[in-house]
Order: sequence, then C-alpha cells, then structure tokens
Amino acid sequence: MDAEKQKAEEGRQIKLIRDSLPGVHQAIRERAAVEGNDVYATVRRGLRGEPDCFYAFEGGRIVGTPFATTVTADLAAQIVQFGATFLFMLAPTARKDAHGPD
Repeated sequence: MDAEKQKAEEGRQIKLIRDSLPGVHQAIRERAAVEGNDVYATVRRGLRGEPDCFYAFEGGRIVGTPFATTVTADLAAQIVQFGATFLFMLAPTARKDAHGPD
C-alpha cells in the first residue's frame, strides 16, 4: 500500500474508533493522560499493521493488528468465554518520568 493510501486508511480507522468504539476511545485517552502522547504513536503503529502494538474490538468492530506474541490461547478463550464489552490491548510505552521500578 502506498503512503497516501496507508495514511487514508489510518485516518479511517481513527474515525471509526472515535465514532463507533467509545470504550476503546476512552481507554486510549485515559492511557495517554497518564503516559503521554507516545500512546497515540503506538496506536497508530498498530493501525498501520505493526504487530504487538495496538489491537482492539468493540461492538463487532476490530481495529489494529493482533498481538501474536503475548496473547495465549488460554487468554483468548477466556475473552470469548466470559465476554467483554470491549478489548483494548496496547504495548507498553516508555514513560518520560520513569526512573526504574518502584
């Protein structure tokens, strides 16, 4: 996909999140309020197809790229078995004020 089409698709998915995935949208905003704008960059990486960055679903809509390396079959089964209003997965971001483990 060329850069222009990729940018358009990214914009379409961001609009989808804002308009149709309110729980996911709120979770992104809350995380960004704590961790900073790197959260938005990580979301965009997932929207562009980079695995293990950002993946979410809500109301039958799916955005991002699946986490291939960190979601076990057991976790996936529990999500399906117990249901969820929405699922929001985001790779850890580097916090600018981090000084190591507490």
